[in-house]
Amino acid sequence: MSPVLHNPQPLESVRRVVVGHDERGNAVVQSNELMYNEDMAIVPGAKSSAIWVTIDGLPTNDTNSMEDGATRVIEPSENYGLVPTRGTNVRSTDLAPGAITPMHRTSSVDYNILVEGEIVLITEDGAETHLRNPGDTVVQKGTMHAWRNPGASWARWVSVLISAEPAVVNGRVLHPEFHRPQ
Repeated sequence: MSPVLHNPQPLESVRRVVVGHDERGNAVVQSNELMYNEDMAIVPGAKSSAIWVTIDGLPTNDTNSMEDGATRVIEPSENYGLVPTRGTNVRSTDLAPGAITPMHRTSSVDYNILVEGEIVLITEDGAETHLRNPGDTVVQKGTMHAWRNPGASWARWVSVLISAEPAVVNGRVLHPEFHRPQ
């Protein structure tokens, strides 16, 4: 029997926070829960949990294996340079202790996974959700939000941003926004 099967799972369950909109179009945390891992039958010693799955396709057709995707330019007019209009962006973000990002929204679905340190998700109504454990995940569905590092050390998270149609709440289209610091 493999030694890995004798070692208990040392990692905490991944926390998933899903942010959507209320009837006024404001960002709200729709769910905030632990995602419990299950044994993977095909990989002894591995556990897995589905955090968020989409099955309706992507607008990307990136089959050019010769080009380095990291060198592609996302125009500033495209969701403030964060998400190409028809594509995806996987990015790592480091945030200094005490730093806060501007409140912003992109036309995208974003998977944000905490890797190091701690960060606070802030929605436009001032609600805060504190992410403390590596693997904590926030799913942004075209919502207004900001990030703050409340810790004494740098924080890092990895984001997968997938272009999407703008969110629509009660017939109102929620276009990309970026509130610059005053």
